[in-house]
Amino acid sequence: MAQKAVLEHPHVETVRETLVEFPDNRLLIDLCGGFDANLAAIEEGFGVQILRRGNLLAIHGPDDVRAATEGALKALYRRLEEGRPVEAGDVDAAIRMSGSPQPVAETGLEPGQLELFAGGRVEIRTQKKVVEPRTAAQRAYVQALFKRELVFGVGPAGTGKTYLAVAAAVSMFLEGRVDKIILSRPAVEAGERLGFLPGDMKEKIDPYLRPLYDALNDLMPGKQINRYMEDGRIEVAPLAFMRGRTLANAFVVLDEAQNCTEMQMKMFLTRMGEGSRMAITGDPSQIDLPPGVRSGLKQALRLLQGVKGVETARFTSSDVVRHPLVARIIEAYDGAQARARAAADPEERAADEGDDSAG
Repeated sequence: MAQKAVLEHPHVETVRETLVEFPDNRLLIDLCGGFDANLAAIEEGFGVQILRRGNLLAIHGPDDVRAATEGALKALYRRLEEGRPVEAGDVDAAIRMSGSPQPVAETGLEPGQLELFAGGRVEIRTQKKVVEPRTAAQRAYVQALFKRELVFGVGPAGTGKTYLAVAAAVSMFLEGRVDKIILSRPAVEAGERLGFLPGDMKEKIDPYLRPLYDALNDLMPGKQINRYMEDGRIEVAPLAFMRGRTLANAFVVLDEAQNCTEMQMKMFLTRMGEGSRMAITGDPSQIDLPPGVRSGLKQALRLLQGVKGVETARFTSSDVVRHPLVARIIEAYDGAQARARAAADPEERAADEGDDSAG
């Protein structure tokens, strides 16, 4: 395991450094990445300088930042010791998760997934990959998905709300904890008029459901998905197809829930049957419903707050795990919205803030 030493020079202006030793030079090469790309990302993420000295890495920067950087480097090195690769996404996750609490408290999880949370490590195992949360909010969300019967994932695009929910569904399905996976979305056009789409019913609705298919294909072999869809154990369908059904022993994911009307949301929530779990994801800032039609997601968040068995995970721009520019774009839009509210009529501003507190 890596060892460290702290060198503190006598005069104030001298840079303080932490030396971290990595015994296996081959793993250290993988840790640094091609052309030291991983080290460069960590330097940028923490605002430090990292120098390589043989099998030592010297971290230059303020005390607290050096400690966080050391934690990230050690976490990545442990991955390599366990035989797991270190890729760009893993480096990003280590930067985001360093210094965040990693409780090993009672989780209420059932055997099979429980050991995955030992030592503070959270991951979702599927046939094609192991999915790991990259932020503290994602970690709490994943734990909630395995603990609660109804979980809301609310926040901007790119925070992994839907992907993690589908991964949890696949994991529970493969473990035999649920008999079916049902993935659904409201078929609402995102600010465009697409007209009449050609083809049969499936060909007409598939474009709306494509992100759900993409997530499934990333987690399970395609031939297996097709077989499970043929025998009805995996179902991808628009929200309208849920009416009149009771969804028992199923993991149900409702995506883009901000585009459900209040009646649709009530209809969906009351489909829950014995042994089922539901994950409802959405971004209240991107509602595509017609003017005057209220979002069922906002109402549900308000009405179900504090209800036993229901948990809400909230994400912000800091949880965006796509291109870093996406987070900055979201922050720019949020800032503009906040300034518009500040300049609005006091009564209108109060109404908007009430809606946002619910969503």
